[in-house]
Parts: sequence; C-alpha cells; structure tokens
Amino acid sequence: MAVYEAIRNLVQYGVNTGLLQEADRIYATNQILEVLGLDEYEEPQGAYGEISLEETLDALLDYAHETGVLKEDGVVYRDLFDTKLMNCLMPRPSEVIGHFWKLYEESPEAATNYYYKLSQDSNYIRRYRVSKDMKWKTDTKYGELDITVNLSKPEKDPKAIAAAKLAKQSGYPKCLLCKENEGYAGRVNHPARNNHRIIPITVNDSQWGFQYSPYVYYNEHCIVFNGVHTPMKIERATFVKLFDFVKLFPHYFLGSNADLPIVGGSILSHDHFQGGHYTFAMAKAPIEQKFEMEGFEDVEAGIVKWPMSVLRTRSKNPDRLIDLGEKVLCAWRSYTDEDAFIYAETDGEPRNTITPIARKNGDFYELDLVLRNNITTDEYPLGVYHPHAKLHHIKKENIGLIEVMGLAVLPSRLKQELADLAEAILSGGDIRSNPELEKHADWVDEFLPKYEHITSENINEILQKEVGLVFEQVLEDAGVYKCTPEGREAFARFLRSVGFR
Repeated sequence: MAVYEAIRNLVQYGVNTGLLQEADRIYATNQILEVLGLDEYEEPQGAYGEISLEETLDALLDYAHETGVLKEDGVVYRDLFDTKLMNCLMPRPSEVIGHFWKLYEESPEAATNYYYKLSQDSNYIRRYRVSKDMKWKTDTKYGELDITVNLSKPEKDPKAIAAAKLAKQSGYPKCLLCKENEGYAGRVNHPARNNHRIIPITVNDSQWGFQYSPYVYYNEHCIVFNGVHTPMKIERATFVKLFDFVKLFPHYFLGSNADLPIVGGSILSHDHFQGGHYTFAMAKAPIEQKFEMEGFEDVEAGIVKWPMSVLRTRSKNPDRLIDLGEKVLCAWRSYTDEDAFIYAETDGEPRNTITPIARKNGDFYELDLVLRNNITTDEYPLGVYHPHAKLHHIKKENIGLIEVMGLAVLPSRLKQELADLAEAILSGGDIRSNPELEKHADWVDEFLPKYEHITSENINEILQKEVGLVFEQVLEDAGVYKCTPEGREAFARFLRSVGFR
C-alpha cells in the first residue's frame, strides 16, 4: 500500500535528519497512523530511495483527502494537516532547549547552527517554498541592494478566506508572535505551529523568546520577542535589549522596527526584534561625515552614506552606545525643523521615532540609529517619507527594518508581471492596453531609451536591474533627510542640536 511507504519514508526522514532517534521509530510511526485515521500498518520491504520531504507529505495529504480525513484540499488546510504530521517527528521543547544550550557551551554558532537546521528539517521553515523566492542583487550608488520577490507565503484559496471570515475570533494565542504559538495546532485563520520550538532567553532581565522567521528573507532570519504580549516601544530599554542579545550571539545583528504606524513594517502590538547572520548593504556603507560629542570622546559617530538618514555610533563599550542612543532618541522625539519639513507632532500625534540596529563588528559594537517620521499630507496620504505613488507599481508597502537595511521584499504578483512585461517589450506589444501591466507603462517608457539592444537574452537582467533602481528610489523617498547638500546640512543641524560637533 503506497501510504505505508510514505509513512515509512517520513519516519526515515526523521531519523536521517536527527529529529528522531532510532529508538523513536515505532512510536513515531504509530503517531502518524493516528493522525491519518489508520489503526494498522505493515512495514514495506525494499531499500529506501532518496526521500523528498515535499513529495512524501504530498502523498500523505492526498491519501488523507481521498479517505475523508482531510476534508478540504486547499493550501491552508493542507498546511494545517502536514504540520500535524511533522509534529509526530518532533522532540519536546525541553529537549531542544537543553541541546541548544549544551551546544552553546561550545560556541554560540554551534547552537544557532543546530537550531536553524532543526527549524528547516521540521518544515517550520518550508525549504521548498523559500527556494521559489526570486532573489537578486542590484548595484547602486549606495552599494549592492538585495531584492526578493516573496513567493514563500502561499496565497490563501477563496474557500479558506471565506472560512476565516466566519471563524470564531479567538484571543489565543493573542498574536502570531506570542509564546503560546509553540505546539499550537492552528486554525483556518491562524497558522499551525505544532512543529515550532522556541529558545527562551533573558534580555534586560526579562524573559524573551528566540526563534526563526518561517519565511527567512535572508540567512538565519530570526525573531526575538517579548515573553509578554506588550506593544512595541522605542526607548532606552530597547537599546539595552538589542545589545544583550548581540552579546549572547555576537555573530548576529539585531534591529527593531520603529514604533509608529507607516514607518514600522511589522506587528506593532507585540514587542519584538528581527536579526540574523547576514551583512546588509547598509552595514557595509561607509561613514560620510564624522561627528563627535563632548563626554563621548570614546564613541565614533557619523552620517552613513545611505539613502535613509542613518547615524552610526561605534564603541568597544556597548553601554556608551546605549547612553548616546538615548540622548539622540530623546532629542529626535521632540525635534521640529520646518525648513526640512520635520515636525515632532501634528494634531497631537507624535511623528518622530527611530529604527535602531545593533551589531558587533570586530572588537567594536555598533548602533545604527535610522531617523524616521510618519507625517502625512494631502499630497502624500500614505506618508511623506514613504514610497511615493509613482513607485507603487513595484513597492507600496511600509518600509520596515528589513527594507531600511537594503533588502526589498516585493509582492509575489511581480513574478508574473515581470515575465509578461518582458514578453510585451520584446514583441513591441501595447503595455497600456493590458490591465495587469498598465501600471508599469510610465516606468517602462522611462527606462527603455537607456538600452540600445534589448534581446531575449538580456531582458530579464534589464528588468531586474530597473526594479533594483526603483527600490533605491523607494529608500530615497523614505529618507527624512535627502542625500543632497541641503539634506545633509539639515541632518547636521539636528545633530548639532543634540550636542554633536
């Protein structure tokens, strides 16, 4: 029976990856039988071939649907069910935590290598989906920007969308970041997390959780979240938490989204950070203009050559960066410069905040402070320092931490739209007459004259390059101070008001 072979393969996959010990084989097999509604099993004979996790799970899901155990066959329902199957292979949280900290005694890298592999082997990070993401780099005047078209978040099917609307709104877990997600079976309006394991850590003398993002936009993309469901807030304690983490895992950076709408790119209702083992273009960007401050002579500081407005501070002592970071944050919160269109508040709404990023670079700690402002106007109702309307055909969403650092996360629609655009450009088709492509027409008219020879061999490269240049412009739009002599002078004016010289 084919289902027995798929069960055997799944259990063997668990043994091969180290999720299961050999002694767990029969137990895991019986757990899988229960999930599939089977009460007997016969071990298939013959050697194992190469085991594909995706194919094995697909075979089990198809069987479950054929037999009525899986009532709906859409992607949401299949994801809920295959996560339940994967849980049959998973070690208990206490085992994962114990093994992690044992490896940590060897080195922080050994611990995170184990945990990252576990998060992939468990299918919490769906490797086969992440591999479908389109990724490339574009060379710009600010360095190489990273571009991704995100295809790893599956589109919900209409049935699931309708069911989610009708589903009871639960307050458990309170959000997608809460620790109560660990082991949660999920529902049509909340992803399954049976195969999810969290590493508890202490930052700023409080309990936090460390995990990976299921969508890994970059290498070892991790999330560090408060053990209590509490709103995000940028304050002195934020800088303390960032460095507490970086001291624990010096090979990782950690940053925070801003704490105001529009300039924050993720869940603001739960205090959390994002980090990982990756060097972004912003981290590589040089200091363009140096500054110093009395009382902080041991801290290097300067404006970074970057489209967003970034003050980089460096010291061997992270406590000094925390003290200086607090000083800059407090000053920025209350800072108004009408000539530069910076307002601390309008109509009683605070407008200024900071996106902070901490890292260790050799013997030095670094704290990048990215100045943000979320003011809106009639001309720019989505935000003055936000991608402007002419760029929305590529990127309309908020510019959060990941984009700030130089990685564009672009919508999945672009995969098809760029393929269709390539075809239309090569055939000389009328882009404006196509309702799906019309929004790109002005952009194409702008860049086409730059290229003398456009062929089927170079069209995709050209489109990727031009998308990257749009992202460069997006970041320039989002910068509160522009990379012009006037903008740099206005930035310096703010720094002088804080006490820099």
